[in-house]
Amino acid sequence: MTGAATNAHSNGVNLKLAWRLALREMRGGLSGFYIFLACIALGTAAIAGVNSVSRSITTAITEEGQVILGADIRFELQNRAAGEEELSFLDDRGEMTQTVGLRSMARLPDGSDQTLVEAKAVDARYPLYGSLETSPSLGFDALFSAEDDVYGVAVAPLLLDRLGVEIGDRVLLGNAEFEIRAVIDSEPDALSDGFGFAPRLMFSSDGLAAAGLIQVGSLVEYAYKLKLPPGTSDAAIRQLRTAAESEFPAAGWSVRSRSNAAPALSANIVRFSQFLTLVGLTALIVGGVGVANAVRAYLDSKRGVIATFKCLGASGSFVFSVYLIQIMIITTIGIAFGLVLGALMPILASIALAEVLPVSSELALYPGALAFAAVFGYLTALAFALLPLGRSRDVPATALFREQGFDAMALPRTRYLLGAAVMVAVLAAMAIFTSYDRFIASVFIGSIAFAFVILRLVSTLIEYLARRAPAVNSTPLRLAIGNIHRPGSLTPSVVLSLGLGLALLVTLALIDGNLRREISGSLPERAPNFFFVDVQSSEIDAFTDLIREKSPDGKIVSVPMLRGRITEFNGVDVREIEVPPSGQWVLRGDRGVTYTKNQPENSILTEGEWWPSDYTGEPLVSFSDEEARELGLKLGDLVTVNVLGRDVTARIASFREVEWESLSINFVMVFSPNTFAGAPHAWLSTLADPDADPAAEGEVLRAVTNAFPTVTSVRVKDAIDLVNRIVGQLATAIRAAAAVALVASVLVLAGALAAGNRARAHDAVVLKTLGATRRTLIRAFSYEYLILGFATAIFALFAGGVAAWFVVSRIMTLPSHFLPDIAVITVVAALIFTVGIGLAGTWRVLGQKAAPILRNL
Repeated sequence: MTGAATNAHSNGVNLKLAWRLALREMRGGLSGFYIFLACIALGTAAIAGVNSVSRSITTAITEEGQVILGADIRFELQNRAAGEEELSFLDDRGEMTQTVGLRSMARLPDGSDQTLVEAKAVDARYPLYGSLETSPSLGFDALFSAEDDVYGVAVAPLLLDRLGVEIGDRVLLGNAEFEIRAVIDSEPDALSDGFGFAPRLMFSSDGLAAAGLIQVGSLVEYAYKLKLPPGTSDAAIRQLRTAAESEFPAAGWSVRSRSNAAPALSANIVRFSQFLTLVGLTALIVGGVGVANAVRAYLDSKRGVIATFKCLGASGSFVFSVYLIQIMIITTIGIAFGLVLGALMPILASIALAEVLPVSSELALYPGALAFAAVFGYLTALAFALLPLGRSRDVPATALFREQGFDAMALPRTRYLLGAAVMVAVLAAMAIFTSYDRFIASVFIGSIAFAFVILRLVSTLIEYLARRAPAVNSTPLRLAIGNIHRPGSLTPSVVLSLGLGLALLVTLALIDGNLRREISGSLPERAPNFFFVDVQSSEIDAFTDLIREKSPDGKIVSVPMLRGRITEFNGVDVREIEVPPSGQWVLRGDRGVTYTKNQPENSILTEGEWWPSDYTGEPLVSFSDEEARELGLKLGDLVTVNVLGRDVTARIASFREVEWESLSINFVMVFSPNTFAGAPHAWLSTLADPDADPAAEGEVLRAVTNAFPTVTSVRVKDAIDLVNRIVGQLATAIRAAAAVALVASVLVLAGALAAGNRARAHDAVVLKTLGATRRTLIRAFSYEYLILGFATAIFALFAGGVAAWFVVSRIMTLPSHFLPDIAVITVVAALIFTVGIGLAGTWRVLGQKAAPILRNL
């Protein structure tokens, strides 16, 4: 037998023996590893659960694509109906239904109240898939047909509440009166229609015509939905889309198929779930500190066994293999618990989100999401367990018999350091390359790595200051200061365990607080009171006079408004251009565009020049600066926009800084007046009156709605309240994720205390032998935990404040403020956790009998 074969055989035998010994030694149970298990299970469950819920929703959107879209394929046009040739082309391909969506004002017949509605006109073929469920259950004719020249409508329950009406009552919409005949229980294609700021009101196409809501320049969405012959493949649907775009290149329609029924919703779910995944990864990495503490404490308790192995001739590699096998088995148990919890989360999500998102209530496993979480769990466990395992490899038997622990040892061999570094690098790479926005993920991961380094420096600084602190008369305080800097102290573990979790919690709390402050505080102060949409050119003068009469102290601003979709940059189709996620919203759907002679008063030129007021040359456009840079545009580039079915190409003449958060009239693109000479359009107006009270606003709203029934009035306060509720719901999910990280921190802290209990017991017994009372020891431990908790809270406030400032001011481009109440809560929480858990962990130590411990010293 060759030497290589002999070595292979020997290694195989050693590995088999190591496996047997590892299993035999684990017969005593998992004592000492409960924190380890909890840390791994918690982080794995967070990642598995978030990704399973995301897959559940996106899978449901894909599987229920026909019902969600209401068709196999949908062609959408903005602000213009399809022409005869386009309709003929679509109608020849399958069964077609047409829906028309727009915003309008529903009001009571006596003019006493009104509310914004999302109006949707449907024909007798609607819906092609799924069913429109109403209470009472009525057919199309019974719901929408005209009786005594009054058409019927079905409305969302919210509309009844807002107007104080019930089924059978009548409302005015545009120029016609309608009877409420049913409440909408389920609208099959609501998700594909997008998020609405107002309750749904549904009527027939004939009812829409009677209302007279569609005027020149009105913001209207025309959707043409096709039900294709059974068995039509996705490839055939793609061919139909290509044929439509080829035959009508200037149509300007947006096309969606059943495989991509709600792209914006799917993208937002993926984006948000990946953000929560990063937060869950933080919890897992925080738990990794607990893994390292648990492994170190476990190996420290096995010093006698390791010494015996080595005395019997076992090599360091063999010892390493035995305990690595044990750690991997325990890791597998923890990951299994986490995966079970993560797999159950879609069911819990279905209960919470059943009314708004398509989440299946049936148990379904998503192997990809679970495997993703399991890989993160194993990599984290290995990354943090390799170093203490590597240090145990080189401990000589004599040192173990002398009761020398692992804390006194130097760094492990290079191979273990490199192995841990590789595991951490793989973790970071996976987190970055699987994220929706890799830049943000890179910043997130880099921040965690930087935080670990800073936390280590903070703990070193605390130990240094404690070592250099002047002598104090108080015995408990002197003991506490000594405990902070003595060899094997808890300082690094406490600072690491709580620091990252608290910093993350502070970051998210400050972001949430700043958003709420902006939305409910400064934003309403700067925002206009009303937006008025679809003001006709023939009505703009009379409309302006009415507003000035009802609000003499208010400021009214009116601009022409059209809708257009960006189709090309420098002659290249935008669908062929790779755009970063932060800039994709500009190309998604139609954008509002305007033209003006003079530079808007609320914008600042950052580059280029404004055109003269009498300019007549080639069409020019001024682009918002931030969005232009995200799209890679520069001065002189050509932008092609499809407006009313016609492609218009303009050259970029300037870039403007736009203050979107002011909610005043702003546009991504402002064109020179000659670009749209003679094009039909409506006007967009705002009214700003900071001194107007709700009664005055109500009077303006009633006057406009009664005098101009086709004008859509949006009260900004209502929109802000809705956004505030949405932010609150998102904040709840973010806080839950942050709480997972904080729980992981607490578990790590508890594990660190448990790992140090042996040394604490020795200290307590010696001090009590020398005359210290239990009260003195409790005060000493309390002072120690207070000092460490306060120092950790200071770091968390600083690190969390900087991170929140970066997110709010640089990413969200909003004013950022430090909120003192968050600071106080953080400090109090840190002190409660450190003192409370610290004393709970050491209380048992204080009751140790002296004799058993003194015999082994």
